[in-house]
Amino acid sequence: MTAAPSGKPGTASGYVTFSYRKPDTLSGDKMIIELAKSRLIRGRIQVVRSGGENNLHSHDGMDGFWMVLKGRVRFYGPGDAVIGEFGPHEGILLPAGEQYWFESASEGEDLELLQMAAFDPRMPVRRVDVEPLRLDPDAVEVVDIATARAKGSGATK
Repeated sequence: MTAAPSGKPGTASGYVTFSYRKPDTLSGDKMIIELAKSRLIRGRIQVVRSGGENNLHSHDGMDGFWMVLKGRVRFYGPGDAVIGEFGPHEGILLPAGEQYWFESASEGEDLELLQMAAFDPRMPVRRVDVEPLRLDPDAVEVVDIATARAKGSGATK
């Protein structure tokens, strides 16, 4: 992550630029790479292996946009009803409050998903779990590429 010459990264008065390259190693079934964020929007990449699925949940105060970069994903709604299965450059927009869960539908390759979240500044952002967690949140590695770059990690170009 690099700031433009005129601004401070992550603030309203400056730009935030970034680059992404899939990390060389994935220690568990899921990794989240924080690309950039402001008070209104956040961009992440989720790298998911089989077994990295989540539980039925929704988000208050946040719309979610998901696009497959590599692999395939299957999204489900209440009652495990299939909402859709998506491949590269396909995806879904989930308005705040919509219940969903997803899993990798890729055989033999990691799923890479671009996740954009838009926040309503008038509402608190909250995750609402409808079913018990399937994946221990502590087992999900979260990498902020600004921190990774500062530490010399291989998470960015």
